[in-house]
Amino acid sequence: MEEELPEIPQADLTRLLDRSGISQNRKMMDTSVIEIRGLPNYQLVSTTDFFFPLVDDPFLMGRIACANVLSDMYSEGVTEVDNLLMVLAASLDMPPSCRDLVTWKMIEGFRSLAEEAGSSVTGGQSIYNPWPIIGGTALSVVPKERVLMPTGAIEGDTLVLTKPIGTQVAVNTFQWINIEERWSRISDVISREQLERAFDISAMSMERLNRKAAELMWKHGAHAATDITGFGILGHAEALVRNQSESVSFVIHTLPVIRCMASVDATLQNLFSLVKGRSAETSGGLLICLPKENVAAFCSEIYEAEGWPAFVVGTVISGDRSASIAADVEIKEV
Repeated sequence: MEEELPEIPQADLTRLLDRSGISQNRKMMDTSVIEIRGLPNYQLVSTTDFFFPLVDDPFLMGRIACANVLSDMYSEGVTEVDNLLMVLAASLDMPPSCRDLVTWKMIEGFRSLAEEAGSSVTGGQSIYNPWPIIGGTALSVVPKERVLMPTGAIEGDTLVLTKPIGTQVAVNTFQWINIEERWSRISDVISREQLERAFDISAMSMERLNRKAAELMWKHGAHAATDITGFGILGHAEALVRNQSESVSFVIHTLPVIRCMASVDATLQNLFSLVKGRSAETSGGLLICLPKENVAAFCSEIYEAEGWPAFVVGTVISGDRSASIAADVEIKEV
């Protein structure tokens, strides 16, 4: 299990793309959406994502990778994904028999969740690499009216998050349990059993699809959404609010955090910047701008369907397209 490597910062990535002359669709943040020649009422929606393993179980890692790829589609309201391509690297640093088993289990995990999502894997690309990698590309042909543009937030909307945060803290510190020097840094604020539980919650959260949330976004009139991944809840909120047609701002007043992870990060002097909203998530929840009057029904229905809660985390106010975490933010342990 490798420690998570950070994504390229948003500002640096934008600078590199602009320098290379690659156009960026500012209105579709999480996916590529293009017109289809000869089909004026349809659009091709696609996204690509991949990363190094962050859990020891290769089958689970495959499922997490698939869920992570699909989340970008779900954040744009695309609930039916036509096709998945797999991006795969088999590790040259593993003995051949171990490499074959690990690679096969990652493939099986990815395929199994694709089937649960009503999609299938039809191809992709595989290479040898010092470290294993798993991810893919999702593609779907969608009627124009079934793509939720991430631009429609209005003053008075409520911000709802469909998964707790804190996965990066959990999966990284879980590796410290058997490393005495590192474990001693956090053992005063968390027991081994508590950290194992936090890791289990993180794993279950990361492999859970955001498909039901995407379906309910349409039912309850969501105005905009994004998924929370490598830039943390505040980073993705900033990207989403900059994209809005109206002059609004997002204020995050509540952070639903996996139990004990805020205390662990505080003990580490905010190594992961969790309560600052900058801690990376993998296959995180959808951050959704919902009409205030529809929030209770949305939260009730997603809990009834999945047994996992959604969380009211903030408000949309008149503003300058900025996002912030309130000074008196509530940390809600999950």
